Amino acid sequence: MSRAFIKNDAGTDQTVVPRRAPLPPGATNYVTPRGMAMLREELAGLEAERARLVNSGGSDETDRTLQAASLAQRIREIISRIESAKVVDPASQTRDKVRFGTTVIVRTIAGRQPGEERRLTIVGVDEAAPPAGLVSFLSPIASAIIGLRVGETASLRTANGEEDLEIVDIV
Repeated sequence: MSRAFIKNDAGTDQTVVPRRAPLPPGATNYVTPRGMAMLREELAGLEAERARLVNSGGSDETDRTLQAASLAQRIREIISRIESAKVVDPASQTRDKVRFGTTVIVRTIAGRQPGEERRLTIVGVDEAAPPAGLVSFLSPIASAIIGLRVGETASLRTANGEEDLEIVDIV
């Protein structure tokens, strides 16, 4: 059984903080203005949580220390992302080709579900939410379509095989 599903009331296990997805070495940390606002909001929330923890009394000191360490690590990671961010405003870019921050309509022309259209917005790694159509600029689909113009096609290798996509519109 995984230790993740075992409750340890003794508090002897160290708290493990899930790390943010790392950027590949040398990759620029592109973010949209919305992505930067989300990072700053997350940072403010964590700092408020840390202040509440510091000002709370009565709880187990060891538990508070572990929680404070966990919060401090998460805060450092977000500060690092904010400091390394290069904000790109999609509104300031032309819509002649797919680039960071653009929203694009792609149609599957070969592969899974031919004729299916998807609306994708290419965003930073911390803003990505694929089910909502927000894909990281480092994702395979973004890498395949960045630089293309309306009417051009790209091949994408997926777990289900090769898929050919056509750029239908850049909005």
